[in-house]
Amino acid sequence: MNSDIWERSIELIDCDDRFRTVKNTREAVAFLMTSWPGHKGPAYAAARKACLRALEGEKPDIDPQTAFIAAAEESGILRAN
Repeated sequence: MNSDIWERSIELIDCDDRFRTVKNTREAVAFLMTSWPGHKGPAYAAARKACLRALEGEKPDIDPQTAFIAAAEESGILRAN
């Protein structure tokens, strides 16, 4: 599960109004750690924890993709499909 491609890619809008696509847990961690333009609230913390645990080979409490989507929604950067 650590870096497998997600069933559905997540499309985001970054701070420059450009689209960004995240396709797996590894890309999610990179985006969370280096490019996150939005609010870093509770959903951000949960997504970061879930993604990092998955990359370390542990079973996270919540699915990393689900957590990442929640964080993007919380921050207002999730692109509506």
